[in-house]
Amino acid sequence: MILHLIRHPKPLVDAGICYGRLDISAENFDELAESLLNELPSGLPLWSSPLRRCRALAERLNASPVFDDRLVEMDFGAWEGRAWDDIPRAELDAWATDVAGYAPPGGESPLALQQRALDFVAGLDVPEAVIVTHAGVIRTLLAHWQGLPPARWTELVFDYGSCTRVEVPR
Repeated sequence: MILHLIRHPKPLVDAGICYGRLDISAENFDELAESLLNELPSGLPLWSSPLRRCRALAERLNASPVFDDRLVEMDFGAWEGRAWDDIPRAELDAWATDVAGYAPPGGESPLALQQRALDFVAGLDVPEAVIVTHAGVIRTLLAHWQGLPPARWTELVFDYGSCTRVEVPR
């Protein structure tokens, strides 16, 4: 199966703010959609995170996108919407010690994010599709398919509005 994994456009949020499931908008939807439509094969089914920064792009790319909660960004729990500098150092250190398994208070771990994203992909029964989602979702999926250990997950970086084409083994 071929997947075109698209990261949403740059969010409209102040620098230094932690956001994952925080439902914020983004910039340049029309411009990005036009560029992607020229790049993507036409007529592919499209799934998207329901968060606004993905939803608005998905609706410009496809007349009938399917929204799925398993494609939302990591839930940072009590950290959502807070300045990274205001998050207790002990919590950030705990995350750094167990980058894949640690869940912020009231949130989820990257491993939990990875599992729900893999569950989503496992349920797809199409030869090719477009998915509009978030860097965390894309990162954990590609880390799994590339067999990367959690310590190397942060090496996978995706620009806003980028499209990563991947062939997924069935």
